[in-house]
Amino acid sequence: MTLSACDTGAGRLEGEEGIESLERVFLFAGAQSVVASLWEASDIYTESLMDHFYGHVAEGRQPAQALGQAKLDLIEEFADRAVPRLWAGFVIVGDIAE
Repeated sequence: MTLSACDTGAGRLEGEEGIESLERVFLFAGAQSVVASLWEASDIYTESLMDHFYGHVAEGRQPAQALGQAKLDLIEEFADRAVPRLWAGFVIVGDIAE
């Protein structure tokens, strides 16, 4: 499951339960893993990141590996304009091998 909107992995701390976020809803509903953003992201960089991510998944890579490679691809594509605060907040949670 991919939530490519801003702040989908952010939320408030609920004691020992952890962070209450939109990604948790999907994990509780049965998603094996969720890609979510911890903060606001640029639409331009998010679109490129997701294009690369899904391309790597289509090649047969595991989601965690695909996301890592997509971030490297984004750095290569945008060079010094690839400011991390605009795209680096995307993480994968859950079973990263699925």
